[in-house]
Amino acid sequence: MPGFDAAQYKAALRHEWGVSADGWKRHWDMWARDAQSVNDRLVELAGICPGHRVLDIATGLGEPAFTAARRVGPSGLVVATDLSPALLALAHEEAIRLGLRNVEFREMDAEEPDLTPHAFDAALCRWGLMFLPNLVRALTKLRGLLVPGGRFAAAVWGPPEKVPFTSVPMSVIRRVLQLSLPPAGTPGTFSLADEQVLERSFSQAGFAGVAIERHTFTLEYRSIEEFVEERPATSASLRTMLSEASPIQRRTIWQTVSQEMSKYADATGVLSVPTESLCVVGRA
Repeated sequence: MPGFDAAQYKAALRHEWGVSADGWKRHWDMWARDAQSVNDRLVELAGICPGHRVLDIATGLGEPAFTAARRVGPSGLVVATDLSPALLALAHEEAIRLGLRNVEFREMDAEEPDLTPHAFDAALCRWGLMFLPNLVRALTKLRGLLVPGGRFAAAVWGPPEKVPFTSVPMSVIRRVLQLSLPPAGTPGTFSLADEQVLERSFSQAGFAGVAIERHTFTLEYRSIEEFVEERPATSASLRTMLSEASPIQRRTIWQTVSQEMSKYADATGVLSVPTESLCVVGRA
């Protein structure tokens, strides 16, 4: 990607995810409820058992680390890492609230893991791999942290038409602001939505037995107003796209988004938005 500065990109990500921390705290209950099936499936795919040592990459506010911590029990350990110290601080608070004592938190760049080789029985990542600019190199290093035969299970977003909660706002923003699509190969929300690209990345990194499955769940918003508040509050990608928008353009964007998302509302105004993740697993 000519002209792409990975260091600058990561610095911007760290900043934007820090800005997102408060929004994630406000809306965490919804995500904890509606995305739990994804956490459960990743833990199953990774073959996590009591007593295991587990690594969670890009943990955000602590999932699927917390789900894994319950599975490994007091004799196991989960190391939860993230690029954002602000998100890690909130995740630590949540772990205390949940009474989970077997989770450690570390600020870490997933592409430069400062961890002991072959120290983990399994690894997880939920909706983080898409944002890594050097994915194959990162996956290769992550594979080296696993014991022989250890599994890495990750979730990425499916194709845009299957993920309307974020693809609809993105599409409207591009139309109103006349933004072009990012160049092919640019890290971002849908950069791994192609199953062939996802499988090839894992295989090139040396993972064996790579398998991909589609996992559908529903995000439920109490109202369109909650949806319009949550999206820019938690999504660094949307806020970046909106950074040059005028107040008038922002009003137009969110009015249009509200109209397009209204088809997911029931008679009481509750939005039920079908959402698809691709879950991938490979063996070290």
